[in-house]
Amino acid sequence: MSRIDDIIDEMKTNPANIRFTDLCKVCDYYFGKHRQRGSSHRIYKTPWKADPRINIQNNKGKAKVYQVKQVLIALDKLEENYDIKK
Repeated sequence: MSRIDDIIDEMKTNPANIRFTDLCKVCDYYFGKHRQRGSSHRIYKTPWKADPRINIQNNKGKAKVYQVKQVLIALDKLEENYDIKK
């Protein structure tokens, strides 16, 4: 899990320079298999009811900054409410 931790640390310090594949690794680890049907968006289901998804997309090999920040917020929510350590 240390690679995932390294990616999360990088997401926190430099959200503008995160590779899309790295963001996918983090989302796959915490949210499970993504749903992607015929589009460039990867959609991950979250365990809470209000807006129960994470939506990310590839932007020329990089993750979009606002989507990286949304994933970080979702990880904080997981840790606070669902006893999942990141």
